[in-house]
Amino acid sequence: MLTAGRSRTCGWQPRRRACRTSDALRVYASFQSEETTIPKRPTKDELLKAAGRTVADIIAPGLDVLFCGINPGLYSAATGHHFARPGNRFWPALHLGGFTPRLLAPHEENQLLTWNLGMTIIVRRGTATAAELTPAEYVAGGRALVRKLRKYKPRMLAVLGVGAFRAAFAKPTTQLGLQPDPIADTPAWLLPNPSGLNANYQLPDLTRLFRELHDYVRDNPG
Repeated sequence: MLTAGRSRTCGWQPRRRACRTSDALRVYASFQSEETTIPKRPTKDELLKAAGRTVADIIAPGLDVLFCGINPGLYSAATGHHFARPGNRFWPALHLGGFTPRLLAPHEENQLLTWNLGMTIIVRRGTATAAELTPAEYVAGGRALVRKLRKYKPRMLAVLGVGAFRAAFAKPTTQLGLQPDPIADTPAWLLPNPSGLNANYQLPDLTRLFRELHDYVRDNPG
């Protein structure tokens, strides 16, 4: 059962005000500066060699939320961890949105299972950018995700990337938030791509959207 974690920085609790923008940015800056907790960064050569590699799912039956990224970037493929590149806002938004009681580093991703959360991706192949993926890869990835949902039966699927969701499930007009149609009998929620390259959504925006998902899952136990 999903329970809202208390943020050590802004004291967030269910049904309280959202963290101030300055609070969110301070937590994010702290996360980026904690170099001692993050494994050694891959070299340029290691990044180039990571093309085509993948990252393992963090998954178990009956999760509250299964988060789903697009595909591994080279940094994630090289390190073997989801959303590993410095500058990606996934982990800060996850924490500030109420899903985890503390900020996790990418290499701590297995701890997501502690809070009944999981992680997967649509396309397994690691690339420098998602623009390198083909329409056929998205379709095949969508079919693989459907099989995964039927096997593990999470309470909610949260896809991080509007374009990827549209391409994988042939839904060209879908918007952020709860989707009108479930995927493989699983309610689906669409979030923005948290990559630092996505300038349309800054950390406070992502925090608000993650919190909306958190509160919906909390308030609709199923």
